[in-house]
Amino acid sequence: MLRRLALAAVVSLAALSTTAPAATASGQVPSAVPTAGPLSSAFPALGPLPVPLPPLPSFLEGGSGVGQEKPAARTRLTVTVERSGVAGADGTFELTCGPTGGDHPERQSACDRLAEVGATRTGPELFRAAPEGTMCTMIYGGDASARIVGTWEGRAVDTTVTRGDGCEIARWNNLVPVLPDLR
Repeated sequence: MLRRLALAAVVSLAALSTTAPAATASGQVPSAVPTAGPLSSAFPALGPLPVPLPPLPSFLEGGSGVGQEKPAARTRLTVTVERSGVAGADGTFELTCGPTGGDHPERQSACDRLAEVGATRTGPELFRAAPEGTMCTMIYGGDASARIVGTWEGRAVDTTVTRGDGCEIARWNNLVPVLPDLR
């Protein structure tokens, strides 16, 4: 949604910048200075108003903006998984996004998932536990537990996720592939 909005804004600016030269070709000179009336002789027309076209945002052009340095990674997480029952899934893994790095077994898909959720309205609640008093189904999802510590989108994260009830199972499943898929 944000990508579509930014693209629409860039296209609109491009359309504006192409119509200004077209107006000058027709003989009319749009300007901020009056071209008729008592002040026209004191302030001659200077030509069309400049319409600068900004560089494309980095997410539209697939890299960093023109002449801009790459920002430091805003997502750096340490994920510790225990008792998952999935071969190779237990252990402590580092995950860095922007650029993607670390030793997480599914680092690219995990970063993609975090970016997808971060772009939504509910993104900031991704790592929050269910509020106290929330009605959760009494379904036991197993002994698996995970602790996630670090920063995500510039926000501090320190949370533990289990599969002890329906709310925790939903949190775990929402964090797949950051956490292993146990479904």
